[in-house]
Amino acid sequence: MSDQQVDHGKRTWLIATGCAGAVGGVATAVPFVSTFSPSERAKAAGAAVEVDISALKPGEKLTVEWRGKPVWIIRRTPEQLESLKATETQLADPLSDRKAYPTPAYAKNQHRSIKPELFVGVGICSHLGCSPSDKFQTGAQPSLPDDWHGGFLCPCHGSTFDMAGRVFKNKPAPDNLEVPPHMYLSDTKLLIGEDKKA
Repeated sequence: MSDQQVDHGKRTWLIATGCAGAVGGVATAVPFVSTFSPSERAKAAGAAVEVDISALKPGEKLTVEWRGKPVWIIRRTPEQLESLKATETQLADPLSDRKAYPTPAYAKNQHRSIKPELFVGVGICSHLGCSPSDKFQTGAQPSLPDDWHGGFLCPCHGSTFDMAGRVFKNKPAPDNLEVPPHMYLSDTKLLIGEDKKA
């Protein structure tokens, strides 16, 4: 009879130990498994961004964040649009044919945009990831050519871009500024991050 009591006691301890181990295993597995699904913050970081552009005047720039990157929305003046023709022969990739930062088909044009007056581009230099400065004023300025037509200057290594974000020849930046996927929801609403209606 004492043998059965010992076996019963061992069995109770084995069951109790097994249950405690299972609870500990589940407690350890739940946080591990939950890391496989993206957090709300990560989902939001990749989400499309809706922007109201109704207050944007000619010659002004609006910056919004999409996927942790600055996205510039510029309402170009007629003079700035005209300048795009003047810079064409000085550009490394005037037609946006390079594939490092593929340009959407609707922006593979001289103004690199859906609507000529509105430029939408990621404000990160394709060289080392610096953010270029606005140099919209035309004419001679420090670090710029005497016949400057307006655009952007990357302060890190001197790459220059025209008002369509196209890089000039013989500069460290290997590519034009990226044009993100985007579409117009209305005349005053822009969606950055998507370019097809569901």
